[in-house]
Amino acid sequence: MEDLFIGWLKEYGYVILFLWSIIEGEMGLIMGGIMAHTGDMKYFLTVFIAGLGGFTGDQIYFYIGRMNKGMIQRKLHNQRRKFAIAHLLLKKHGWPIIFLQRYMYGLRTVIPMSIGITKYSAKKFAIINLLSAWAWAAITITPAYIYGDEILGLLAIAKEHWYLALPIAGGFLVGIHIYFKKLEQHFLEKRNNRHV
Repeated sequence: MEDLFIGWLKEYGYVILFLWSIIEGEMGLIMGGIMAHTGDMKYFLTVFIAGLGGFTGDQIYFYIGRMNKGMIQRKLHNQRRKFAIAHLLLKKHGWPIIFLQRYMYGLRTVIPMSIGITKYSAKKFAIINLLSAWAWAAITITPAYIYGDEILGLLAIAKEHWYLALPIAGGFLVGIHIYFKKLEQHFLEKRNNRHV
């Protein structure tokens, strides 16, 4: 099964990377960086395609917001806290938040939709989004490209000692989740204090 997956990556690497970048991101980009390191993919083409995938994903979310404002407000009622934070960030920081939203766990899909709901220029969003996507792709892929051997070595150790790797990875993910929940709470408290 593993050999089959690696075979697909080698044969359809750019297509998989593009689709993965639309849906999720970092794990696919790290894999792309490793594939570029091993020579199975070209570095600059990997960055270019990953950036296009990230750009496409955020454009989809932006237009979901733009075309379906009422539906989003009804269907995503349980996400209203995140939409409130996204609006607060956009109001406070302006266009840089479009550039930085890719690194904001829990808000990556909400921010483009939230911007789509506003009257923000679609053309301006697309330009900033494209530049941001290519920067994000380069920032994520380059370390994996440079340190490919070290990452492959760590993956081999993790595979051999999975019983240790799984709890460590799980703890890391829980830690990230708790951190961003606290950050979300901080933004909401700040917003509520302004309205008091």
